[in-house]
Amino acid sequence: KTSLCEFLEDGRIELSTNRIENAIRPFAVGRRGWLFSDTTKGAKASAVVYSIVETAKANNLNVYMYLVHIFSKMPGLDFKTDPALLDDFMPWSQKIPAYCRNTEQ
Repeated sequence: KTSLCEFLEDGRIELSTNRIENAIRPFAVGRRGWLFSDTTKGAKASAVVYSIVETAKANNLNVYMYLVHIFSKMPGLDFKTDPALLDDFMPWSQKIPAYCRNTEQ
């Protein structure tokens, strides 16, 4: 059995890829204009930032406020010594402040 046929047996799997295509469209359209992506290091940085933003969106966070939170709190922490400190900054963490959460649905 191949994974390409998995959607036939699992009704939870969407038949269309429209949602993910729409999610990545701004990145695909904009990548030509992003000057910092002309190197491997720049492309990796771009991918990291894009991943953070899209994961925040998927967890119903206000992206701007979430970025303000992590960029203001994280620089003073020693993640190399205690990597578990990162858990509190993940977009799905219950410790993310209320001001980072979108309230309108």
